[in-house]
Order: sequence, then C-alpha cells, then structure tokens
Amino acid sequence: MPRRLTIILINSDPRNPAELGAPLYQAAVAAAMDYEVEVICTGAAGPLMCRGRAAAIEIKPGSGRTVYDFIREAHGHGARFLACATNLDLHAIAADDLIPECAGLVGSAYMVERAMDDETRVLTY
Repeated sequence: MPRRLTIILINSDPRNPAELGAPLYQAAVAAAMDYEVEVICTGAAGPLMCRGRAAAIEIKPGSGRTVYDFIREAHGHGARFLACATNLDLHAIAADDLIPECAGLVGSAYMVERAMDDETRVLTY
C-alpha cells in the first residue's frame, strides 16, 4: 500500500481562498495519519510559498484563519512544502523570499516522477 501522498496545488487560485482549504487540510490530516506528505505549489498557487502572501489571505472571510495558518498546521504534522522553481521565476520570487515551511525547489521532472511512482498517490487541485 502506498505510504506517500503528493498534493499538487496548480489550479487553486489564491484569489478564491475557499479552493485552498480542502487540500491544505487534507495534507494536515494525512500527515497526522503518519503518511509521508508533500505539497507542491505551482501555477496560480506558486506565490503562496512567498513570505507574506499566504498570511494575507483568510480561508473564510472573518474567520481569522489564514492560508498560512493551514500551511503551518500541515507542516506541524510533518507535511513538506515544495515550490516549483520555474513557477517562482515566472512570478519573480527569489529563493530567499520563501516561507520557512518551504523545504525547497522542484521542477517538472520531479512532479512527473511522483505521478508515475507506484508508492505515491497524487492529488491535484
């Protein structure tokens, strides 16, 4: 049985924060269940790995809980967050600007490898 979950945030748009709650919560739950979890941010969601961006977005207006709170919760349970290197370049974000929870940069080949790996389940949002 696969023990690794890769969540790719590519189509979830930070301008619609409701799209971000479920995958980040699922990352936290899976990590709490002792699965190896990684969340790769690319596409519209790529800038969430930039310091200050996720902290400025409330998941539900008036809730006081930000996207960054969800990221920190998932990370606290053991989920690793990764940023797409090409995507950061497109958004003019430097590696020095990444949040501390971001474990590093990956490319397209890494995502393809994860999708093709029998030991990994991949969810895309």
